[in-house]
Amino acid sequence: MIPEIREAFNARFDPHAYEAMVNEINSKYKNSLVFRVAETPIFLTNEFIQRLNIACSDILKVLMAKDYREKVKNAIPPELEVANEDEHTTFLQLDFAICKDEKGEYSPQLIELQGFPSLYAFQHYLDSQIRKYFDIPEPLTPFFSGLDSQSYKKVFGKVLLGDSDPENVILLELEPEKQKTRIDFFITEEYYGIPQVCITDLYQKGDRLFYRQGRREIPVERIYYRFIFDELIRKNVQCGFDIHADLDVVWVGHPNWFFKISKYTLPLIDSPYCPPCYFLKDLSEYPGDLENYVLKPLFSFAGHGVEIDVTPELLENLPDKENYILQKKIEYAPFLKTPDELAKAEIRMMFIWDDAPMLVNNLVRISKGKMMGVDYNRNKSWVGSSLGYHFP
Repeated sequence: MIPEIREAFNARFDPHAYEAMVNEINSKYKNSLVFRVAETPIFLTNEFIQRLNIACSDILKVLMAKDYREKVKNAIPPELEVANEDEHTTFLQLDFAICKDEKGEYSPQLIELQGFPSLYAFQHYLDSQIRKYFDIPEPLTPFFSGLDSQSYKKVFGKVLLGDSDPENVILLELEPEKQKTRIDFFITEEYYGIPQVCITDLYQKGDRLFYRQGRREIPVERIYYRFIFDELIRKNVQCGFDIHADLDVVWVGHPNWFFKISKYTLPLIDSPYCPPCYFLKDLSEYPGDLENYVLKPLFSFAGHGVEIDVTPELLENLPDKENYILQKKIEYAPFLKTPDELAKAEIRMMFIWDDAPMLVNNLVRISKGKMMGVDYNRNKSWVGSSLGYHFP
């Protein structure tokens, strides 16, 4: 979206450099790059960054309102509530599609939000790799809030470790070595010394949690929460500890916020950068243009149960309307020049919330398919995960 930088990048692009970058990442991290990294970042204008900042501010006003926790108190299924919830989330992701408004100007539109970690370590590492293999003008940065590569890494590490030794802080996931985001786990471990622990290897004594390294029993003081309850339920995973107990442990990213800052929050947001969204149970009549809406279940994640062809009959036949939202569809704007066709993209604004929410980094997904997922971009190039650069 900064045309002169885009033209220069495309003119100098070397496919061999791209292949070398991907090969280096894979060879260094046990062939764990199982999602596609795009051939290019995107370059964002100051005007678009300003719009993103306003959109984020509109959403933060909702999350920081005094009555927010009361409004989302029913977001957590009772059987999945975890004790010792903190005052706010530690991690916040706001995902925006890059669209065009009625004036033909590029505008962000909120797709979803989550109070859950993203690829905080990998996105930091990816910046260094893109700069190593491609000519990115020095003033450009993926970071925000005055951070650079070094200070970003320090801020993230402080939130993860607190005052604990790294061995007493764990990254907790179900079978972390098999997860699609496992490259982020490896880099987090490399950066901060935090071991990856499978949730089935964690066990409880009294109100304390422990894991083993060889014959050593190591107490856990802080948990970097990365597992998804949906997966535990689907696989009928039996934990060695009581997930609901009042445990002597700090959750770095408390699990309750995963449910609260989610689809459940979308209908609460009123902003020109957020498409209209409604709790289905609250509608006395349906919008006349239902073909322009998508139906989403509140308590299913990773896209399960989403209906894009919505009809009045479909809605009327739902037995549990209280468990759904109706969200207006948005149209991505093809804008990214690639060797064969224009691509579209969405950008994730990544926050760390310690004393106050701080925008720190971003993640970009580029697509030429009907939707953003890899299943819709098979056999295509210049698509996948990347970064957005901007002038500080």
